[in-house]
Amino acid sequence: MTINCNGYLLDLSVPKIAGILNITPDSFYDGGNYVSEDAIKIKTKELIEEGADIIDIGAFSSRPGAKLISELQEKKRLQSALEIVRKYFPNIILSVDTYRSEIARFVIKEFDVSIINDISGGNFDDKMFETIAEFQVPYIVMHMQGNPGTMQKKPQYNDVVKDLLKFFSKKTESAKKYGINDLIIDPGFGFGKTPEHNYRLLNKLDLFNIFERPILVGLSRKSMIYKLNDETPDDALPGTLALSMIALQKGTNILRVHDVKETLQVISVFKKLISS
Repeated sequence: MTINCNGYLLDLSVPKIAGILNITPDSFYDGGNYVSEDAIKIKTKELIEEGADIIDIGAFSSRPGAKLISELQEKKRLQSALEIVRKYFPNIILSVDTYRSEIARFVIKEFDVSIINDISGGNFDDKMFETIAEFQVPYIVMHMQGNPGTMQKKPQYNDVVKDLLKFFSKKTESAKKYGINDLIIDPGFGFGKTPEHNYRLLNKLDLFNIFERPILVGLSRKSMIYKLNDETPDDALPGTLALSMIALQKGTNILRVHDVKETLQVISVFKKLISS
């Protein structure tokens, strides 16, 4: 199980870490922390040195209730940050969060971005699949009910697991029709889902291996963890690590996290466990 990142085959048979670099002013956990050149450089260096295989950059907040920013604003934020990252770390594998095909085209062409991470799974821009097929970059297709502004307003499913299996069945078929080689599945924990939906999905995550596609999971410091004990994202690292181990046991290939060093320890323990 490999994905082609600008000619480099990234082996996902061993779990990998995508370290989060938020360049937004309003993300739920570390918004506004990484705006200046020094801050972006230092954070990226820290993520790499702690063991991140991928740096995942987001220029807009997708927290519940967040408002969508303009394409121009997103492009300016990304250009500024990517110029800094590529200046100091020219060879690192980069993933960019965007649901806009023109932004995807821009970052791939101008900054050799290897992976596009789309929270809408192609639902917000009908040219996204076409663009991904043109450049043949790995594409993370995430499930979200609604949009960030509405997604947590009483999300409902007939059966959350069956509904997502149907969603990804359609997306994998679309990817085949477009000739997209590297499709990565993300169930979208916390995106249009209640805590009960999230935990049921995690319990049944192994069912998504039926698609024979890599699975990415983003659980890091989310409200499904910290609200259990009436805490904040700052308190959610232990719960994040616990759920990360469960996700690995269910077949997850990529963990998208804020805390790389601690997650690497989880992966080391997991590898020892399955080899014993």
